[in-house]
Amino acid sequence: MNAMDLNTIWFVLVCVLLTGYAVLDGFDLGTGPLLLLVKDDSERRVFLNAIGPIWNGNEVWLVTAGGALFAAFPYVYATVFSGFYDTFMLLLFALIFRATAIEFRSQRPSRLWRSAWDLAFAVSSLTSALLVGIAIGNLAWGIPLDANHEFQGTLLTLLNPYALCVGVTTVLLFVMHANLYLILKTEGALHARLLHWTKFTVPAYLVAFFSMNAATLLLSPHIATAIRNRAPVLVAIFVASIAVTLNILREIKHGHEGRAFVSSALSIITLMMLFGAAIFPNLVVSTPTLANSLNIYNGSATDKSLGFMFVVALIGMPIVLAYTVTIYYVFRGKVQLTDESY
Repeated sequence: MNAMDLNTIWFVLVCVLLTGYAVLDGFDLGTGPLLLLVKDDSERRVFLNAIGPIWNGNEVWLVTAGGALFAAFPYVYATVFSGFYDTFMLLLFALIFRATAIEFRSQRPSRLWRSAWDLAFAVSSLTSALLVGIAIGNLAWGIPLDANHEFQGTLLTLLNPYALCVGVTTVLLFVMHANLYLILKTEGALHARLLHWTKFTVPAYLVAFFSMNAATLLLSPHIATAIRNRAPVLVAIFVASIAVTLNILREIKHGHEGRAFVSSALSIITLMMLFGAAIFPNLVVSTPTLANSLNIYNGSATDKSLGFMFVVALIGMPIVLAYTVTIYYVFRGKVQLTDESY
């Protein structure tokens, strides 16, 4: 297997890990904003216990993706984590505060205490989802890099309108995904209410999705060029993304709630495929000087490192998958509140 093959394989592997994180932790993050839409304490506890046993396991995929990026594309890792330092520190703070809110929320019966931690959970979840989208938006849009591939900007550079548009789209996507996951975990009146919410969460995401893609076509020259060069592939993925999202409403109408959730997961997968296919072979696009971009060749580790890490990935990926499957199997079924619940 030659180095060119390994570079492409590692690009795909990193994308797969990030997609796995988006699919699994997406409904965790999307649960935060939805929590504030219910007022009853027992219903909020149902929401928290739907994600409580699995949220930390879902973040294994993010840690694994970061490790894979560091091992396979160290120059990309150095550029992204130094240039996005402020953004990632905010994301880390939000994720920590979110975990704290889950654990502390039910430690006291006070309504004020619980409402404060519910708000903290919702805000930190919303912030986390927004920052994830902003990071992806900047990687697609491009950031200013010098000849040494060092970021030439500030936090405000990253908070550009396009990145914020992708951030909002990510939030709405995760809210839709959470809506469908919670349908699988609830019953009774709350279950019926969540079914009704899909009439709003799915269209809201579709509006954001079309707006984001329109902005990409009109305002991003390098992606527009990629679309012209790979039109059949990108158009097929785009159409598939719309189809699976619309299928959510169809499956809900026919009472196929599991299929609706799978369609939501496919919405995330196709969106990530669209992103990967649009920027390939680049990993960090440099604007306005495209020559300074980092791609799968000039940003990668040595051929020997890529080969060794590929063997490690063949061993490690089944372990991560087995761990994830086990966790979801153990905590399958509807949420039942007990004295030991959150």
